Amino acid sequence: MKKSFLTYSFLLFALFPFFKNTASAQISPSIDHVTVYVVDLQKSADFYKNVMLLKEIPEPFHDQRHVWMRIGPHAQLHIVKGSKEIVKRDINTHLAFTVPVLEDFTANLDKFNIKYGNWKGDSKSPELRPDGVKQVYFQDPDNNWIEVNTDKF
Repeated sequence: MKKSFLTYSFLLFALFPFFKNTASAQISPSIDHVTVYVVDLQKSADFYKNVMLLKEIPEPFHDQRHVWMRIGPHAQLHIVKGSKEIVKRDINTHLAFTVPVLEDFTANLDKFNIKYGNWKGDSKSPELRPDGVKQVYFQDPDNNWIEVNTDKF
C-alpha cells in the first residue's frame, strides 16, 4: 500500500506540468481575426489581394461592407468599410507578416510602387534585428502600418 502510494505520488508529481500545460492550452486564446476599418473598401481589398498577396475568402454578411482575407491557417483579416477619414498612424501599431524570402516580397512592393523601408523610414534597406531577422515597413491605403519580415519559424 505504501509502495503504490509513493508510485502514485511520484507519477502525479511528474505529470503535473503536463496537465497544467494542457489545461492552460485549453483556455489560452489564439488569434481568430484582425480587422482594419477603411474608407474605400475596393481600394483596400485590392491592396491586400495584389500587394500583400492574400487570398480572399467568403464572408457571411454579403453587404458590400466586408471583405475577408486568409492570413494564416486559422486566422483572417477582416476589411470593413465605414471609416470617415484616413488618419495619421504611428508605426508602433502595425500588422506583422512573415515571408520566406523578403527580397521576393519587396520586388512585388516595387511592382506596385509601394514606398517601404526600415523602422526609421530613412532607407529602403531592410531593418536587421539583432537576431538576424530582416524587416520592412510600409502603409496600406488607410495608413495602417504593416511589417513584413523573415522570421525564423
